[in-house]
Amino acid sequence: MKDNFCVIMAGGIGSRFWPLSKTSKPKQFLDIMGVGRTFLQLTCDRLKPICPEENFFIVTNEIYKDLVLEQIPFLSDEQVLLEPVRRNTAPCIAYANCEIRKRNKNAKMIVAPADHLILKQDEFLRVLKNGLDFASKNDALLTIGIRPSRPDTGYGYIRKSSQKEGLSGYDEIYKVDRFTEKPNLELAKSFCESGDYLWNSGIFVWSLSSIDNAIEKYMNDVFRLFSSLASGKPDRESIGRVYAASPNISIDYGVMEKAPNVYVHDADFAWSDLGTWGSLYENMHKDGTANAVASGDAMLYDTRNCVVNVPPKKLVLIQGLDGYIVVDSGESLMICKKDEEQRIKQFVGDIQSRKGSNFV
Repeated sequence: MKDNFCVIMAGGIGSRFWPLSKTSKPKQFLDIMGVGRTFLQLTCDRLKPICPEENFFIVTNEIYKDLVLEQIPFLSDEQVLLEPVRRNTAPCIAYANCEIRKRNKNAKMIVAPADHLILKQDEFLRVLKNGLDFASKNDALLTIGIRPSRPDTGYGYIRKSSQKEGLSGYDEIYKVDRFTEKPNLELAKSFCESGDYLWNSGIFVWSLSSIDNAIEKYMNDVFRLFSSLASGKPDRESIGRVYAASPNISIDYGVMEKAPNVYVHDADFAWSDLGTWGSLYENMHKDGTANAVASGDAMLYDTRNCVVNVPPKKLVLIQGLDGYIVVDSGESLMICKKDEEQRIKQFVGDIQSRKGSNFV
């Protein structure tokens, strides 16, 4: 287990979870599920059985350093990698690679976002252990694919190839035929019906050498930039210089869609990318009229199909709503149709321009 490293990406701002998620404290640092643990804490909890505490790295924006250390107290300062600006997942992973390379060139890595919901922990660990074993024996870039339960247009899809050559003993791992970004509903339905497609979870497993070689080949500018941080502990000025020159690009687009040695592990561990209030609602307990109350004391009359989140000691009385999101952060209240929640990002932009940054 000493060669296993976990990289948790925790730099997003989660604007679709406004008004609870704000730039000063985004969703990965919140207990939006009402379970007593934040998304970041839950992510670390589920990975600790296969990764020593000293081999965790959290990559986040520099303004969240204190939040990370407060919520994950076993981390040292050196295990929190601070980004001066957001540059998507490829620079984030290249930065983590640089630091891991200084410690263990034989590292095997799990790379995961900080804000996913996973309900079947034992199956999740089994899949990752199988993936780590595969990555230790093959020059391969492995992504975890989730069997779709519905034709969701909010996820990217991966088509798995029927090619199984060289994969003896790994019946759930396939070569990737192609990646498809978020499809329209008709295409998503055909993907689900075919049985050949999986949701792209954004969780990766690979050896340090495999991902380093791929970034060097397909994103040489990024590789060279972060290699300049290879000696000693990089200072804030050096990191700022590297990030200022780095492109804003995902690892999927920069590497995974180009490399020939990309594989997908077919998995089903009750996963959800909790990116919206609607996705949270789908995974919450509901009462007899399909209302989900995440926090607070709610009295509901003639109300159905709603998600409600208010401060713990606040009483809210709602009458006559059907299919709404009701969220009170204490200083901001949002009441929004659940089927129009895609507009929340626009609302946040409008608030920023009209009311300033205090509310976002």
